[in-house]
Amino acid sequence: MNKAVLNSLTEPESALVRETEPAELQELDEDQLLALHTRVQRARTKHVKVYRRGASAAVGDVGARGSSYKRQQRARDKAEIFEGLLSRVSRQLAVVSKRASDDLRAERIAEARAAKGGGPEQQAVAKQAAPVPSTRRAAVKTTGGVKKDASSQAKGARRQKARDSR
Repeated sequence: MNKAVLNSLTEPESALVRETEPAELQELDEDQLLALHTRVQRARTKHVKVYRRGASAAVGDVGARGSSYKRQQRARDKAEIFEGLLSRVSRQLAVVSKRASDDLRAERIAEARAAKGGGPEQQAVAKQAAPVPSTRRAAVKTTGGVKKDASSQAKGARRQKARDSR
């Protein structure tokens, strides 16, 4: 992140940046992360709007988009900072949500097995940790049908575009 832009942030914006430090994010639970995610998202949207409005107004003054680009550097940098913060919070929120989902799933499976009245060997299996799913993408088999459908959809979209342009 650009240190000059970070130092020029207002106090509430700086506080928001400090709240999204990795050490701070580790201490938050899912609800707190959701609230922080919303606040960072609003700040990011605000700065993107400021940049876009300023850029569009500068085009009229300067007469070209390329010439007005240089004038909006600070606004672009602030929007970029908040975009990075949002991605950081989103990643942590995904990790915490996945962990909570896995815990809830394990609890429900254990309750279902207990309600079923399984023997001691089934209870021992229930106590084992669930295997960690692979991060690799699963192979997708196509017989040509999926591709054919996609081609047909694209062809229909081209036809509709041609009709609309008449």
